[in-house]
Amino acid sequence: MLITFFLDCYGSQGLCFLSTSVVLYSFKSSHCQNATNNKACSAPQFQIIIVYFSFYLVALAQGGHKPCVQAFGADQFDEQDLRECEAKSSFFNWWYFSMNLGTIMALLVLCYIQDNLSWGLGFGIPCIVMCLALITFLLGTRTYRFRVRSDERNPFVRIGRVFLNATTQTAISKEEEARGILPYQSSEQFKFLNKALLAPDGSKEYGKVCTVTEIEEAKAVLRLVPIWTTCLGYAIVSPQSSTFFTEQGLTMDRSITSSLQIPAASLQSLIAIGIVVFIPLYDRILVPIARAMSKKPSGMSMLSRIGTGIVLSVLSMIIAALVERERLKTVAEYGLVDKANATVPMSVWWLLPQYLLFGIADVFTMVGLQEFFYDQVQNELKSIGPALYLSIFGIGNFLSSFLISVVEKATSGPGRDGWFSDNFNRTHVDYFYWLLAGISASAFAVYLYTAKSYIYNRRNTL
Repeated sequence: MLITFFLDCYGSQGLCFLSTSVVLYSFKSSHCQNATNNKACSAPQFQIIIVYFSFYLVALAQGGHKPCVQAFGADQFDEQDLRECEAKSSFFNWWYFSMNLGTIMALLVLCYIQDNLSWGLGFGIPCIVMCLALITFLLGTRTYRFRVRSDERNPFVRIGRVFLNATTQTAISKEEEARGILPYQSSEQFKFLNKALLAPDGSKEYGKVCTVTEIEEAKAVLRLVPIWTTCLGYAIVSPQSSTFFTEQGLTMDRSITSSLQIPAASLQSLIAIGIVVFIPLYDRILVPIARAMSKKPSGMSMLSRIGTGIVLSVLSMIIAALVERERLKTVAEYGLVDKANATVPMSVWWLLPQYLLFGIADVFTMVGLQEFFYDQVQNELKSIGPALYLSIFGIGNFLSSFLISVVEKATSGPGRDGWFSDNFNRTHVDYFYWLLAGISASAFAVYLYTAKSYIYNRRNTL
């Protein structure tokens, strides 16, 4: 709880500094409107430092707050109580619902305030909201549940010791294993870790180095690695919604009325809208139906939920490729290939299915990953689980950028355009979408094999 409190404070302070720097700059710029010396009216170095300091402070708060607040919220439910177990599964749904509701407000309301009223007010409002949220969080202190700390050693030390002892032990022959040198045979996965039961001097005395429980903990962590790896395919696809999807929309007809045009960046709110609309349907309709059929508190297993979202993301990429092919066909028909700034006579609402599918896929995969990594780590590592889920998307963004660089270098050359170009009408992003769909589908095939062989580390896990 203290970590969550301090991270909330950091976020509030970052927004406060950012608002202050914007207000100070607005005062200075008002005196410089008629000035001829642009250098004299530029922002002072100290003010620039405050801006960047604010950005890093908010980023630090976000990076630590998200995994901590998820783990802290889920800790409020008793896993031994059936009704609370069901409620805990819903908690992840509604937490993600609230996050995306805030995203919609930021994209539609705060962006308007910043563009049309004041940047200082646009940053000041979330600062005030953060302070009110912090006060509300503190008011509930007496009602929160806290996990009892174990007297055992640090879980990182225990798990690290298992791997160290297993790798430093001499190899055990099959004949020795058959004679009972390794008596612990309850888990067939990662059997090499069973060697950590042996004493360091090579004698056949057991229990001197690692216990069976410690070995099981290490195996549970190791079982997460294939799931983490195979979900990178989904994470590589995810950044396209805020990059190429936006560029597609920028070239298309975005008119709502004769005088109103939707900003291309605001199209990302369609994903959040899809999430906000679908989560109540999922939690209140689909889950009870699935619960009645499967007799599981969560309706469907966490791995099944994650896999469903991956399939939907593949489908979204296929639809995006087909829409982009239709857009390029329209560009060619109207002779707009070399007119980068021309509006393609094609409604931006063609992009609606791919945006909404992305949102629905997030409800399955993103929320499923949050719950899965929280549930499958040791009790002492509950905040590490959500951090592992977030790291999938951090690495996925890097891999997506690397893939774009490789494709651009491989497809472009002297006198010929590649798949990417400054003129979006000369690109072949549809080819890239097909490539992403293939990568994600291949990753899903491996994910299926991994998920089928996965052993949950708790008997009450569904």
